[in-house]
Amino acid sequence: MTAQAVQPDELAAVIGLEVHVQLETATKIFCGCPTEPTEEPNTNVCPVCLGLPGSLPVLNEGAVEAAVKVGKAIDADIPEETRFHRKNYYYPDLPKNFQITQYDEPICKDGTLEISVEGERKSIRIRRAHLEEDPGSLQHVGGDIDSAEYTKVNYNRAGTPLMEIVTKPDFRSPAEARTFLAKLTEVLEYLGVFDSQRDGSLRVDANLSIVPAEEIAEDGTISEEVLENANRTEVKNISSHKGAEKALAYERNRQKNLVQRGKAVAQETRHFNETHGTTVSMRSKEEEKDYRYFEEADLPPLQVSHWKEEIPIPELPDARRKRFQEEYDLDLESASKLTSTKQVADFYEDVAEQFDPDLAATWVADNLLGELNYRDMEITDVAHRLDEFTRLVELVAEDEITTKNAEEIVLRSMLDDGDAPDDIVDREGLGKTGEDEVATAVQEAIDENPEAVSDYYDGEGGALNFLVGQVMQKTQGSADPGTVNEKLRAALDE
Repeated sequence: MTAQAVQPDELAAVIGLEVHVQLETATKIFCGCPTEPTEEPNTNVCPVCLGLPGSLPVLNEGAVEAAVKVGKAIDADIPEETRFHRKNYYYPDLPKNFQITQYDEPICKDGTLEISVEGERKSIRIRRAHLEEDPGSLQHVGGDIDSAEYTKVNYNRAGTPLMEIVTKPDFRSPAEARTFLAKLTEVLEYLGVFDSQRDGSLRVDANLSIVPAEEIAEDGTISEEVLENANRTEVKNISSHKGAEKALAYERNRQKNLVQRGKAVAQETRHFNETHGTTVSMRSKEEEKDYRYFEEADLPPLQVSHWKEEIPIPELPDARRKRFQEEYDLDLESASKLTSTKQVADFYEDVAEQFDPDLAATWVADNLLGELNYRDMEITDVAHRLDEFTRLVELVAEDEITTKNAEEIVLRSMLDDGDAPDDIVDREGLGKTGEDEVATAVQEAIDENPEAVSDYYDGEGGALNFLVGQVMQKTQGSADPGTVNEKLRAALDE
C-alpha cells in the first residue's frame, strides 16, 4: 500500500488463516513413536523423527484416512494423485533441517466451511488442506521468546501428524476469524480426528493486510491484484480462538495507525505475546522461493481419491442441529447447545430415548451443562454416569422429588461428591411430601400467620408468596411449590 495518510473509515482488514491441527493417531506420521504426551522430554523419539542419517519415513495410514474425512467434511476436492515435498528451513526444533509436508499437490483443495456471523450465513473458502509433520517444541527459560536466558528443545512432538488448513482471505474482522476457528474445531471433533483438550493441538498463523475499503466488492471479495499490492504481516503460533481474535485486533489497529500516519506496513513475520496482547517483529516475511521445495524421494505419490467414497463420516454439527429441531421440536438455541460437541449431542439423545425430548433438553442443556460450566467440567467428565443422570430425571418425571430439590441439591451433590441420586434423596430426606402432609402444613401456615392472611384478602400479592414459603419451610422443601400455591388459594378462598 502506498505510504500516504488516509482516514480511518477508508481502510478495511483482509484476513486469511493457516490453521495447524494435530490429528488423533496413536503414532507419529512417519514412524512408530507414540503421540501420547509424556512429561519426560526427548523420550518419544527414534532415528526417523530425529532425522538421523539413513533413517527412512513410512507414512501412517491413519493420518491419511483422517485427512480424507476432513476433505469430505469441507466438501473439498481430493486429487487423483498427491505427493509429499521437503520444505527446507532451519529451526532448532526441526532436527532434519527440513519438514516433510505437501506443496503444490495437497491431499485436499478448494473446500468451504459455512459460519454464522450476526445471524447471517457466510461461506469461507478453503484454499487447501495438507498433511505434514510437526517440529519439536521450545521451552524458553527465564522469560519469553525475546527475553529468555536460554531455550531448551524437546523433540517429543517432532513427527506428530498435522493437517494445515489454509483459507482464502475471506475474513473481514477478527471476530469472524474466531467464529471460523470455533466452527472448524466443532467439525473436527465430530469427525473424531482432533482433540481440542490436547496441549498444542491447535495453532494458528494469521495473515492480515490493510486495504482501501473501496477495493472490497459488495459481496466481500477482493482482487488478487489488490492483495499483491498490500503488504501483509503473518502472526505466528497463536494457540487459541480467543488469542487469534486478540492478536488480529491488535495487528489490525497497529497497521491502520501506520497507514493513517502515512507510513508503510512492513511485510514481515510477527510473534503474538499472549501475556501483553501485542505482536512483535520476528523476521522479514519468507517467500515461497526461500523454502526451496523439492519432492520427498523417500515417499511415493499417494492415490487415495477413491477413499472419499469409501470412508464414512458421522453426521456433522449443522445437520445434527437441524435434525434436533425437526425430530425433537427444539428451538434453535436449545438445538445449538445440545450439538455444541458430539459428546453432548450423544448424551442428550441417550436421555431423550427415555424421556420427553423437552424434559431431556431442559435437564441436559440448561441444568447439567450449566452446572458443569460453573465447575469448569466437560460432559466427558460425567458421560460414564449416564445411568445416574437418567435416574435423576426419572425421579423428577415420576414426581418423586421436586424439580427445585433435584436441581439445587441432588444434581449438585452428584457432581461435587460423586454420590448416586437415590442415596442423596434418602440421606437428605427429599422424598416428596404426601397430599395429607401438604394439606396439614397449609392449614398450619394459615393459622399461624393471620396478618399475612389479612394482607392476602386486602390484595397484597406478596402475602401469598410468604405463605407458600412457610409451607415449604414446614415440609423442608419437599412439597411441590405449584401444588402448595393451589392448595393455599383453595383454602383461603373457601
